[in-house]
Amino acid sequence: MGLVSMSWVSYKVVLLLLVAVSLPVVLSKEQLSVKQCEDLGFTEFALCSDCKTFAEYVKDEELVSDCLKCCTEDSDDSTSKVTYSGAILEVCMRKLVFYPELVGFIEEDKDKFPTFKVQYIFNSPPKLIMLDDEGQPKDTVRVDNWKREHLLQFLREKVKPTSEQE
Repeated sequence: MGLVSMSWVSYKVVLLLLVAVSLPVVLSKEQLSVKQCEDLGFTEFALCSDCKTFAEYVKDEELVSDCLKCCTEDSDDSTSKVTYSGAILEVCMRKLVFYPELVGFIEEDKDKFPTFKVQYIFNSPPKLIMLDDEGQPKDTVRVDNWKREHLLQFLREKVKPTSEQE
């Protein structure tokens, strides 16, 4: 009996030590490198408030966690969020069948955004390439698991309206 209770106490101590050692790692905000973030579809220009908004629409904890590891804290003096002059949805035409939400958006909603285009690139995962004022790529966001309404909301908030959209 003494051996069983001793091993149970040892188990509790080991478990407590594991929790104590791993807790600071969980509580600290881990930052990923620029390359790691780009590979995940994020850039260092993403604002952390955008990740929080993103979490409201995309219920994938790992994806939101990756966003938070790549974001930049919002500055207090910033009065507006980052916006873009346009966007390109880059996707492989052969893989499009696996993304019915994107197909629905392309077929029915893309024309609501005059500065939005679709580019079919062989073997490309679905991603939005956000354009600066000169029409050059500025940021990239992976949209593999996005719902159609999330894509619509994101573009409404992030793409500057043109006179045609107003």
